[in-house]
Amino acid sequence: MGTNSFDVLFAPRSVALIGASARPGSVGSVTLANLRGAGFGGVLHLVNPKHASIAGLPCYPDVAHLPGAPDLAVIATPPDQVTGVIEALGARGTRAAVIITAGFGELGERGVELQRQIAAAAAAHAVRIVGPNCIGVMVPGAGLNASFAHIAPEKGAVAFVSQSGALITAVLDWAKPRGIGFSKVVSLGDMADVDFGDMLDYLSADAATEAILLYIEGISTGAGAFMAAARRAAASKPVIVLKVGRHAEAAKAAHSHTGALAGSDVVYDAALRRAGMLRVDSMPDMFDALETLALTKPQVGDRLTILTNGGGPGVLATDALIAKGGALAQLAPETIAKLNTILPVTWSHGNPVDMIGDAGPKEYHETLELLLADPNSDAILVLNCPTALGDPAQAAKAVIETAHARGAAQRNVFTSWLGEYSAAPSRALFDAARIPTYDTPDDAIDGFMYRVRFARSQALLAQTAPAVAKTVPDDTAAAAAIARALDGNRRWLDSDEVDAVLSAYHIPTPPSRSVANVEAAAVAAGELGMPVALKLRSPDITHKSDVGAVVLNLFGAQSVRVAALAMLDRVRDARPTARIDGFFVQGMVQRRGALELIAGLSVDKVFGPVVLFGQGGTAVERIADTSLELVPLDRELARAQMQRTRVWKLLQSYRGQAAADLDAIADVLVRLGDLIVAHPQIAELDINPLLADARGAIALDARIRVDPAAQTPAAMLSMLTEVPA
Repeated sequence: MGTNSFDVLFAPRSVALIGASARPGSVGSVTLANLRGAGFGGVLHLVNPKHASIAGLPCYPDVAHLPGAPDLAVIATPPDQVTGVIEALGARGTRAAVIITAGFGELGERGVELQRQIAAAAAAHAVRIVGPNCIGVMVPGAGLNASFAHIAPEKGAVAFVSQSGALITAVLDWAKPRGIGFSKVVSLGDMADVDFGDMLDYLSADAATEAILLYIEGISTGAGAFMAAARRAAASKPVIVLKVGRHAEAAKAAHSHTGALAGSDVVYDAALRRAGMLRVDSMPDMFDALETLALTKPQVGDRLTILTNGGGPGVLATDALIAKGGALAQLAPETIAKLNTILPVTWSHGNPVDMIGDAGPKEYHETLELLLADPNSDAILVLNCPTALGDPAQAAKAVIETAHARGAAQRNVFTSWLGEYSAAPSRALFDAARIPTYDTPDDAIDGFMYRVRFARSQALLAQTAPAVAKTVPDDTAAAAAIARALDGNRRWLDSDEVDAVLSAYHIPTPPSRSVANVEAAAVAAGELGMPVALKLRSPDITHKSDVGAVVLNLFGAQSVRVAALAMLDRVRDARPTARIDGFFVQGMVQRRGALELIAGLSVDKVFGPVVLFGQGGTAVERIADTSLELVPLDRELARAQMQRTRVWKLLQSYRGQAAADLDAIADVLVRLGDLIVAHPQIAELDINPLLADARGAIALDARIRVDPAAQTPAAMLSMLTEVPA
């Protein structure tokens, strides 16, 4: 079913409250008071077989006795009665219902069955359901408050959609004294029918809504539809998400580094970013981000210039900027030269631009004007510390006049006047001038980074091209290697099978041999003519290094022979029942100065396959320098993923060290995405380390786990290769 029924949900001509009550404090009583108190101009019908009238309104015994089919029904009856009510409403022609009643999916098997029944009844009669177990729906502009919230929202241009009814009441309570208004407020509850995807689809085209706020606890079904709707919405207006559950231990059962590092919340980060939405961490952050986006222009670049009359706050702002992924602008030499002519000799001569404590309106005006013209600066943060030598309000006026006069420069100006007593008038001036202002330098940096992150997420919306590899993969060879493992009822591929899969997708690996016994391993080492790694082949041993089943840096046949015999003894002692199929002899690649990276694949239960990239090595989980991206990827998406890690800086040239071949690394990530799209039986894949330097990238060690029941998420993949309308 589509979203046509939402017109009657949000702008009904008639509403029936089923379960209306005269008992003070009851849900039916509070909801009735809210419906009447909001100024609803349509027809209001009440249903309760125990009353002939409530609060002066006639009361009908059931839906069948209503004088007409209501556009919207609000249901507050016991849970066992809801299915029958939905069927009766559907038979009368009602197309939208809000089920406030709790006692469904959140209360075990019986509740789950009741929820399934109401969903089936609604689908059979084309009735769209919000809820159950929700606060309700509010549309201030239509005089509709179909909820039992304790406070009515003000009219505004922000839509708020939440899984949690409790958070809705908290947000309304928080927003009221701040004068924040809403176009729509929707409590989704247990989402038997209407979900986030439905709401995003509707709100993206809603002329009354200029921005969308979401509170998400989880997306359990319909991830493809959610992502498609989110991308469409984010392409037309800001979508800000407060997603809780960052620290849920979702990766406990992971079998690989990639699986452990790709915990479900990290995947949510990747999905929300790929959808063009902005994620925040708290309720105040949600509204701070909204205010920042409303008061600023689209941000191009992340280079910030900091202008201050005090050194300390400038340093605080710099620390916060770097910690949060921004960059300090390097002022152009001509800008430095001009600043030398207008500022005291004791100014900082760099960024942050510290004008010294006696800076007045003239200095703020002239300095800001120069900084706005600097080609190396993408935005300006102006700070002011209260001193006895300057008037903060006069400095604020100078900043406002300069920023407005230089509006054509298209650079955002952020402000933070420190203190409270002396800063309050200045903040009021900035508010009136619609220039974003913040209580502290940290808050101001957050504001700047909201803009930067929003720009980055919006840029990802345009990155939709399917992966384009330079070479065509050998899918037949990859499929054969995977099939051998599945046919043998193995979940982990042998080393030679892993090598075959990677080679089929043109991911470079060292020369190697798969052999059956000790003597064959010795011969293979002699043929390779280089130091080798010796690995035991056993379907029963996944973590080979844990039982001494890997030996590195062996040279020559005799050293391999001795190492192989000792390895067999160790493994028989540690794992006497383990099956042994032979050895894998792999050439050791020696690249001085090369970086150890990790690249991998995992499959999220909600959003499907993801590619992981980051700093590798034995301490990969402790370093925790990784980033995820949904598949498919192209080279630009892969590079953006790489840039979100700390190791990205080490991949650039520095101190005489040549830059790594970034395209080669990106191609590995792209090909991994291609691999799991074509072979969805892959459940987890680790390449650790992926050795990278100026000569390219090579997979030194890899593991692949397969799942015969896996399927390609066609809807998600198709959606991510289309530009949102």
